[in-house]
Amino acid sequence: MSDSFQDRWLANVARAGVPLCIGLDPDPAYIPCCLGQNALCLRKFLGEIIEATRDLVAAYKPNTAFFEAYGGEGWCILESLRDIVGSKGLIIADGKRGDIAHTNEAYACALFERVRADAVTVQPYLGGRALEPFYRDSRRGMFVLCVTSNPGAEEVQNLEAGGSPLYLQIAKQVRTWSPHRNVGLVLGTTKPDSLKSVLDEVSDLPILLPGGGSQGGNTADVQALLKQKQAVGLFTFSRSVIYASKGKDYAVAARKECLRLKNLLV
Repeated sequence: MSDSFQDRWLANVARAGVPLCIGLDPDPAYIPCCLGQNALCLRKFLGEIIEATRDLVAAYKPNTAFFEAYGGEGWCILESLRDIVGSKGLIIADGKRGDIAHTNEAYACALFERVRADAVTVQPYLGGRALEPFYRDSRRGMFVLCVTSNPGAEEVQNLEAGGSPLYLQIAKQVRTWSPHRNVGLVLGTTKPDSLKSVLDEVSDLPILLPGGGSQGGNTADVQALLKQKQAVGLFTFSRSVIYASKGKDYAVAARKECLRLKNLLV
């Protein structure tokens, strides 16, 4: 198998059988009480969920904020996830980074070298040239915030820019940034009309699709649209999977929810 991000992205979707990604958002308020609240308990919680679901999913998407909130111990656990996931599975570091190029070099080093992530999420406000450290290497991927799933995002993302919404201009720009086909978009499934308008323009880009779990996005309709446009996207589910149970059976419950989602995504 090629080392390019594009090839590993497609290979992991094929391996899992469905385009399923699990978000790792370890909020102490929701971690089962039976485990406790310290960093060692966090590692046990995430480790057992990954072990229980690894054969069912194409990627894991740890949100860096939840690990940073634990301090140094949390960052060490973030760095240890690669050893748990294994060398072949995809890790998408959800940090929504994006600064001037010099600072992005440091962000890229932290996430690609220290965390050993395969891809990162970024925001586009400083432009494609500043983001070059994230997409320079064809083995690494970058997902740009385009249409996000949160309420209220429309007040910025739907602003008119050159005769079309800003999010659509971002999508068109993103496809010009890298020759490696390793730059994609974040498109929330809670905004089906916006998602469709993007796919009408750039269906060839890799896509991350949050919002289908606790946020209420219509996964089945979006999956049908992807097939129609011959696009490849990963549906990301976080809280609905990792907090499927508040008891000692949390790992078993996470696997059961993944199997339900797998049937939905076939």
